[in-house]
Amino acid sequence: MAEHSHPTPKLYVVILLCLVAGTVLTFFAATWDMGPFNPIVALTIACTKATLVILFFMHVRYSNKLTWVTVGAGFFWLLILITLSLSDYLSRALRIGS
Repeated sequence: MAEHSHPTPKLYVVILLCLVAGTVLTFFAATWDMGPFNPIVALTIACTKATLVILFFMHVRYSNKLTWVTVGAGFFWLLILITLSLSDYLSRALRIGS
């Protein structure tokens, strides 16, 4: 059986530093008024940090294809839930305004 590659401690430190930098960047982005782009920037940073955690700290990057399919299905389900929640939220705002 072939040996799987695993992350090195140096890679863990690099990922940790990226996560800390993302946290600092999130703080400064929250204090800077970007108008309607505030949530977009915040969600982009959060999704990047979540991807790093999932890929490296949860070892998905070094897992088999079934793990990738399971993680992808979880994200697809999350996308469905967010879409349904936002469509409900937006339709309520339209009904109240009219």
